[in-house]
Amino acid sequence: MSDQATFLDAAHDLLGDRGLTSDPDLVEPWLTDWRGRFTGRALALASPATTGEVAALVRLCAQHRVAIVPQGGNSGMSGGATPDPSGAQLVLSLRRMNAIRALDVTGRQVVAEAGVILENLHHAAEAQGLRFPLSLGGKGSATVGGLVSTNAGGTQVLRHGSMRALVLGVEAVLPDGKVFDQLTPLKKDNRGFDLKQLLIGSEGTLGIVTAATLRLVPAVAARAVIWAGLASIGQARELLLHCQEHENEALEGFEVMPGHCLESVVRFLPGAREPLGGKHAWHALIELDASRSDADTLATRAEAMIAAAFERGLIEDATIAASEAQAEALWQLREMVAPAERAAGPAVQHDVSVPLEAVPGFVEAAVEAVEARFPGTRAVAFGHLGDGNIHFHVIAPPGTDGPPWQDGEGKAISRFVHDIVAEWRGSISAEHGIGQLKRDELHRLGDPVALHLMAAVKAALDPHGIMNPGKLL
Repeated sequence: MSDQATFLDAAHDLLGDRGLTSDPDLVEPWLTDWRGRFTGRALALASPATTGEVAALVRLCAQHRVAIVPQGGNSGMSGGATPDPSGAQLVLSLRRMNAIRALDVTGRQVVAEAGVILENLHHAAEAQGLRFPLSLGGKGSATVGGLVSTNAGGTQVLRHGSMRALVLGVEAVLPDGKVFDQLTPLKKDNRGFDLKQLLIGSEGTLGIVTAATLRLVPAVAARAVIWAGLASIGQARELLLHCQEHENEALEGFEVMPGHCLESVVRFLPGAREPLGGKHAWHALIELDASRSDADTLATRAEAMIAAAFERGLIEDATIAASEAQAEALWQLREMVAPAERAAGPAVQHDVSVPLEAVPGFVEAAVEAVEARFPGTRAVAFGHLGDGNIHFHVIAPPGTDGPPWQDGEGKAISRFVHDIVAEWRGSISAEHGIGQLKRDELHRLGDPVALHLMAAVKAALDPHGIMNPGKLL
């Protein structure tokens, strides 16, 4: 019997029919990443139901030197949960581990297993008058384990931070099969390294997150959603500072997009219309949120903030949503930017960040440089101005055949964009992770000292290299 067959028999004895399958029809949907850029093969698909099963399976994999590719909702943007083409790697799905173990209303925290879907976590918190303050477009499929492992962000980072700020404790299975249990949160704990932070954002290369204790916040009692037309991205930065000066504690989101981006969304989305009457070079979507204690004054404060912005010449026009339906419609315009740009033609997408104060200069310089260097392309910058995260898409010239262009000029464009990001002392990955998509670029542009430290940690914890090989490092 081959080593692989021996391993599969032992894994089947451990997990049973429901927990392990090599059926191609059942495995195939999990072999391609969400964007369709990477497709691999797998030895099998494992779906353990408990932390104990994960630990026993990892010990078995370590014994047989079988590489593991942890996977949550398979909604990542960088190919970090896709196996390689060898067919020798085990895809380990956490989707069966979907229990909310505890929800402490007074402590405002929840213990959720790795397979809990983000949208279900939202509903569980809302049922108790609380909320988990992180959301993204893939909330219907993204899981807690994947969000922790990639240090996911979203539109609420400005106020609440990324997953790293929301994770209070972690349970994870390490490469030797031992369980790291640090689910109990302590406000003060000076017992050396904060080891959970190694696991957050490590993309499954150091261990498998099986559960997390997460911070909850009071439910939103009232919100004010504002759409503003602006003359420039620089003016958007000034408006952000103005909003922070007036309503810093209530400022939940501050998103920006250029005028032609909004026009693309309106063409793409049935029934959509531009929120303002005239044309504007840039647009800002602003949200202020309030809890019960200050909900009654929010509308008045939002109006005063915008009136003061008009007086200072920071905005050309603005509207405040008069209902929850209007607020959702404004947010839908922002959420449809990426689908609308994809519909416009082949593109290469970049999830980058630069220092907050540098965003306007970076956007203007990068758009001009890319379109000059690659004639016929169109550079589109939009995103989370408040945390310096810009989604920088470059759309191919009309009539371009997508795959050949993406594999040829598209790769050259990405290198060029990343070089500009490095010149502005930014990051080539703001919230989507490195995965396999940006691994080589990280090693080309990353700080050698930081890369050496990451490699040393990886070698110490995973000497046999079985944890998500080929990703990040």
